[in-house]
Amino acid sequence: MTDTSRQAVFPITLPGIILGVGLGGFFDGIFLHQVFQWHHMFSDIYPVNTVSGLQMNTLGDGLFHTVTWLSVLLGLYLLYSRVTHARRQVWKSAVLWCWILCGWGWFNLVEGLIDHQILGVHHVHGGPHQLAYDMAFLASGLLFILAGWGMAKRGTAVPLGTGSAVA
Repeated sequence: MTDTSRQAVFPITLPGIILGVGLGGFFDGIFLHQVFQWHHMFSDIYPVNTVSGLQMNTLGDGLFHTVTWLSVLLGLYLLYSRVTHARRQVWKSAVLWCWILCGWGWFNLVEGLIDHQILGVHHVHGGPHQLAYDMAFLASGLLFILAGWGMAKRGTAVPLGTGSAVA
């Protein structure tokens, strides 16, 4: 990669990763917390089969969704503040979507290590096979990071029509 193409990647790398963190968190919160109801934010601390426990878990899920929503807003802000020309072309850039995948991986890896393993506030799916679910979640994070990063590094820049390019 040349110095010029390296510089072209930076306008969308950080916004892409932050968008991926937010979108990965939304996927976790919507599907694992709400649709499948495998866990809630504090389900290993406050039982979900009591009203007060469900209230605490609902509050935790709401705070979690707030952080993921703010992450998406921050990622969009950074993307639009760094890319001033040909914004439509940026959304068509496979490299942006690779960085988003990488960010989703970072979400899975960090959230899985901190919440599932270190703090133990919840597991992906509690029960006799919870360690297998937790390890699969961590492995998906690592795979998303490696795949997103690898594909983004091989991607080509999108010309913006102003002499600059966005990868």
